[in-house]
Amino acid sequence: MVPLSVLDLSPIVEGSDAGHALRNSLDLARHVEALGYQRYWMAEHHNLPGIASAATAVALAHVAAGTSRIRIGAGGIMLPNHAPLIIAEQFGTLAALHPGRVELGLGRAPGSDQMTLRAMRRNLAAGADQFPQDVVELMAYFQPAEPGQAIQAVPGAGLAVPVWILGSSTFGAQLAAILGLPFAFASHFAPAMMMQALAIYRERFRPSPQLAAPYVMLGTHIVAAESDAEAEYLFSSQRQSFINLRLGRPGPLPPPVEGYAATLDPFASGMMAEAMSCAVIGGPETVRRGIEAFAARTGADELMITANLYDHTRRKRSFEIVAEVHGAMQQAA
Repeated sequence: MVPLSVLDLSPIVEGSDAGHALRNSLDLARHVEALGYQRYWMAEHHNLPGIASAATAVALAHVAAGTSRIRIGAGGIMLPNHAPLIIAEQFGTLAALHPGRVELGLGRAPGSDQMTLRAMRRNLAAGADQFPQDVVELMAYFQPAEPGQAIQAVPGAGLAVPVWILGSSTFGAQLAAILGLPFAFASHFAPAMMMQALAIYRERFRPSPQLAAPYVMLGTHIVAAESDAEAEYLFSSQRQSFINLRLGRPGPLPPPVEGYAATLDPFASGMMAEAMSCAVIGGPETVRRGIEAFAARTGADELMITANLYDHTRRKRSFEIVAEVHGAMQQAA
């Protein structure tokens, strides 16, 4: 059976704050670690009132210190926002503190709007076009330092932190294939080019010291509850958040609303249907069928599940139901 992992956007819900969101993230990480999930990743987003993981390496340090087994990583670090040496030092520090548990997913999107991008980078001369070179430079900092090497990542040198390439188009697929790196596709919000990207990655993959054969992890929304109706109700928080963001009014994650999908106009409904076409929302049997169908259609080596729910207890229960369904599927296989 395809392994399961977790992407946590550390949602800030209406009426709460970032501190509470980050404490919930640690609680969730401990919960999914006990349930047997493979990885726990957090993502870099900026200027979004509903996401608390902007300082991703700091947030991951908080989670890593409170867990013991689960792999901790970024899904991802938006590398054009940073100097490669700085990221090598940050994740080298994490890897020095938590040996064998830290990995680094890299993306080339800004993770923000253009105004925020200017506030972060100041110098926009080097951006996404330099992403491949920046990835290679960053990977080199994780190799053992050569005698007389002028610039080293300390910590970082010699720690061989595993690197992933993230993508929502064919660009990331091509780069991951050329470099022989594992590939994580953002099918949880941009599935349009998923199958084309996977085909390119698998066809063009070149083995590397890190990876001998292609390895694909796909992001997907999975919201599980005791019934299909309850799961749809819980997922309405994410639906509202998605529409608000696309309409230029981002905010904290709102509480669920009964029948929200039926209130959307045709444009918003179509936009939602396209972006969430890989989502699996429902009770245990619906989740089982959804996971089986998605894994069979894509040939995914791993699924990375995200579920932004307003109620933290129900969010934990959602991941618990998915783990129970997954365990039953493994036994049946």
